[in-house]
Amino acid sequence: MDTTEATGTSLLEQPEAAALLGDAVVTAGQVKGCRQRLVKFMQRYLPWFYRKEQRQHATIVIEGLLSGLERKTAEPIAREHGVPRKPIQTFVGAGKWDDQAVLGKLRRDVVAAMGDVAGALVLDGSAFPKKGSHSCGVARQWCGRLGKKENCQVGLFLAYATDRGQAPLDRRLYLPKDWAADKARRAKCHVPRSVRFQESWRMGLQMIDAHGRQVPHRWVVGDDEFGRVQVLRTGLRERNESYVLDVPCSTVVRELTAPGPTAGPNDNRRRVQPFVRAEAWAAAQPPDRWRDMFVKAGQKGPIRVRATMTAVRTMLGTRIGPEEWLLVLRPLHPQPGAPAVSYHLAWSTAPVTLEQLVAAHGRRQQIEQLFEQAKGEAGLDHYEVRSYVGWHHHMTLSLLALWFLCLERLGQGKKLPR
Repeated sequence: MDTTEATGTSLLEQPEAAALLGDAVVTAGQVKGCRQRLVKFMQRYLPWFYRKEQRQHATIVIEGLLSGLERKTAEPIAREHGVPRKPIQTFVGAGKWDDQAVLGKLRRDVVAAMGDVAGALVLDGSAFPKKGSHSCGVARQWCGRLGKKENCQVGLFLAYATDRGQAPLDRRLYLPKDWAADKARRAKCHVPRSVRFQESWRMGLQMIDAHGRQVPHRWVVGDDEFGRVQVLRTGLRERNESYVLDVPCSTVVRELTAPGPTAGPNDNRRRVQPFVRAEAWAAAQPPDRWRDMFVKAGQKGPIRVRATMTAVRTMLGTRIGPEEWLLVLRPLHPQPGAPAVSYHLAWSTAPVTLEQLVAAHGRRQQIEQLFEQAKGEAGLDHYEVRSYVGWHHHMTLSLLALWFLCLERLGQGKKLPR
């Protein structure tokens, strides 16, 4: 491929390309140091795998997930380490080890490394396309990765974002209603009796209840899968959890701060603003209602938005909600495929400013980067297990590998080359 522009200058000589190439240089000392740090890292977690062979298998799998293998499933990982496939496959898919204990240790280490009372708990769903119908929880459902309904599994994740970085905290497999009611499929996939159908937003609240007190934070943030659910927002307020949650542009709101229509001379009734769609409210705002704001430094330069907020009440059917903030953001340089305008509902236990809401929403972008890294570098979506236990085992090991990468980036103070 010709990399020379019409001016005769190679693209590789451009300042941005040169900077990227500089970041991609990996020295022998970095590689050696990374290997030593991985050994030390694993020493923290191996005690939570109670048997000697489990500790050996855990080390092999984590190294495989962090390797450059094209496919990071049991067979190529075993082949790379010169060990039989079957024990590795059994360890991940049906091994009798406590993944909750391993994640408990991970969460304690996350808090020790980057705990911040101004941080955010981030709820995020992720779909994993799957062929066939035998894997636990597989159904034709919305797959954000493909942008359509497709055969897939859906996992719900809780992550942590602060100024120091981001890290995973928990994972749970979503079990569709027909799966939860099918005794034969439950038995084949070894679904525990205690597991019942739950909406994803209820699972999210459960994870916040389970870990919120141990992980210091100010905000809960999430996409519109959670924000559109009025009952979830009510649950967060009942728990005194401040939130900034995405909502659809069709969300119906009434502005509380603007005066209502002018009453007639003989009309003493109190006038209020009508309910309108959030997108209609935003489109009607004059230029002086918007502020240009810096969100954070991005990989391709500073991320800036044009933002506005107002106090509102929402309406769902005939139910009028409590007072919340409507936050509207227009990226000044939107990424390809990203919406030109985004809408968010927020609530806080204390007075807030526009800057604080914009910064809290920015935590969502940190988690998007985290899970891109999880799938690209820690094998999050590289699995062939079918059982309920196997899915949670694989995700636990993958999140552990991801946490190692988070620590590496934290230690280097910048994004490391792969």
